[in-house]
Amino acid sequence: MITRLLVANRGEIARRVIATCRALGVDTVAVHSDADADAPFVAEADLAVRLPGNAPAETYLRVDLILDAARRTGADAVHPGYGFLAENAEFAAAVTDAGLTWVGPPAKAIAAMGDKVAAKALLADAGVPMLPTWTEHDEITDFPVLVKASAGGGGRGMRIVADPAGLAEAVASARREAAAAFGDGTVFVERYVERGRHVEVQVFGDTHGTVVALGERDCSIQRRHQKIVEEAPAVLPDGVRQRLHAAAVAAARAVGYVGAGTVEFLLAPDGRFFFLEMNTRLQVEHPVTEAVTGLDLVRLQLLVAEGGLLPLAAAPPPDGHAIEVRLCAEDPAHDYRPATGVLHRFAVPQVAGEFAPTKGLRLDSGVADGSTVGVHYDSMLAKLVAWAPTRAEATRLLAGALARAELHGVTTNRDLLVRVLRSPAFGAAEVDTGFLDRHPDVFAPLLPADELPLAALAAALASAAARRAAAPVLAGLPSGWRNVPAFPQVTRYAGPDGDEIEVRYRLDRTGALADWVVSAGDSAPPAEGSGPPAAPSLPPSVVLVAAAPDRVVLDVDGVRRAYSVHRAGSQVFVDGPDGAASLTELPRFPLPTAELAAGSLLAPLPGAVARVHVEVGQRVAAGDLLLTLEAMKLEHPVLAPADGVVAELPVPAGGQVDTGAVLAVVTTPEETTS
Repeated sequence: MITRLLVANRGEIARRVIATCRALGVDTVAVHSDADADAPFVAEADLAVRLPGNAPAETYLRVDLILDAARRTGADAVHPGYGFLAENAEFAAAVTDAGLTWVGPPAKAIAAMGDKVAAKALLADAGVPMLPTWTEHDEITDFPVLVKASAGGGGRGMRIVADPAGLAEAVASARREAAAAFGDGTVFVERYVERGRHVEVQVFGDTHGTVVALGERDCSIQRRHQKIVEEAPAVLPDGVRQRLHAAAVAAARAVGYVGAGTVEFLLAPDGRFFFLEMNTRLQVEHPVTEAVTGLDLVRLQLLVAEGGLLPLAAAPPPDGHAIEVRLCAEDPAHDYRPATGVLHRFAVPQVAGEFAPTKGLRLDSGVADGSTVGVHYDSMLAKLVAWAPTRAEATRLLAGALARAELHGVTTNRDLLVRVLRSPAFGAAEVDTGFLDRHPDVFAPLLPADELPLAALAAALASAAARRAAAPVLAGLPSGWRNVPAFPQVTRYAGPDGDEIEVRYRLDRTGALADWVVSAGDSAPPAEGSGPPAAPSLPPSVVLVAAAPDRVVLDVDGVRRAYSVHRAGSQVFVDGPDGAASLTELPRFPLPTAELAAGSLLAPLPGAVARVHVEVGQRVAAGDLLLTLEAMKLEHPVLAPADGVVAELPVPAGGQVDTGAVLAVVTTPEETTS
């Protein structure tokens, strides 16, 4: 039996495996990079071994270092998680060659499915339906097509190509991204099915010849080919479920599969389905399967790795419905680029359990209050899963918990996820891989624009209350009390979109709110002694009920509205009944800053310049690709904002940059002649 397990992964993946091991009495070993030294998974393991460095290639992808860590700690088994080396056949073989138990499928099965082109040919012979596929790109005549990486997964290296003109660049870009993510730049092309659904089947096999399908999941809602919402069971046409399960089992048997795996299919609108790929590992979205089956899939992995029989010959009928969302550190204001920073608060209400099958809300996270989100790994912070007796109830539960979560310090995709869950189309199960393209309204922030002034007012009142509470003298005076009560208090913030917001308010002698105004702009504060500025009177329908450093209550139109306020340095986070706002308090007397050259293009996040596509002095048109920035396993194109001339390229290919660094300067004709 396994007594000490090394988890060759990080974040919520490692925490998930460690949780089951603890329940079973198995000791655990974590390996960690320098960036992850203080991460929750390291603290939760019984033993931990440092892998010097930060980049995956020098830490989590180093087979020699991981095997050495197993030897040094006395581990007798290795679990690869579901990323990094999880689908690396050489790693699986090296683990078994070292005399350790490998918690995963045989190396031979991993190799067979790892080459997606060869896997398609193998499974086609087993009768699994396939899409037209090409490896010679000059033979393609049937568009649109999808360029895909032969190795890896997670949407990396995928590109949709509508016509022949865009094929060459899509293939080149996909190769670069796949090589960076998986160390293998091989790509292939297959027919793209419009309005298709991404449906996958969870399979499990043991060493005694048992292979079962444990139900299916719908993972159709995706952004940039990466899943963000998954559910089980899928809403399927009559007869499709049985055929899907049979095809998945046939695929697993064709490669002698053992352990947990996922067979992914594309379901066409007419009910036909086609094999996409087989992931030879546990999937990120496995908790929805656990929720509706009641099975702990990591426990089953350990049981099978020890040579045991699967305790079931067929999947139990699904109990209720489960939906999972992937909460990611992303910036909605900049096309959902990965975001970095310190997570000052991470609190989700009503959570019933973590890292195990749970009725109600389950949270699998890799972060906690104070965690630093860096650039070295992907942007997923956590998975939130809701189980309920019906799909509608699970949807409502998940959306409500997400909307009330306090997520402070790093921008996330939370609002998008809530909008998706609350959309009529999702409620009607009208989903496919193009869902987000057809429903642009889901990208709107939860907080309505006309509610932002109230949030800003709450922030200002809470900050004043905090200063009053900390006052060493005259602490009994009401917040904002002045000798000249007609003169307002003024606080300025940078709003969620970067625009300046000015809050002016005045309290009367009793501490009640007398009048207030919130405006956008950068007007200067009135000079001392100049008298109060003109301000509209407080509408009689808005009354200050209470103001504390962390909570403000306003009565608006006879309805009390409570705002939770959390401050971290100059950042102020306001959570209200209709959404959240992140504000940055601006200094009253800002220091002068250096002026950037006109036409400067700045790095949106830390990373490395992967490739420079232009030269200094070259004329470019608006939208031309200038360079690509590689960060958090993705390529980010930097495009010319207007017609002009490339005046500067201060960072060469391979150069590292921080957020705000100048990547290029493009001068327009107007700037050149001025």
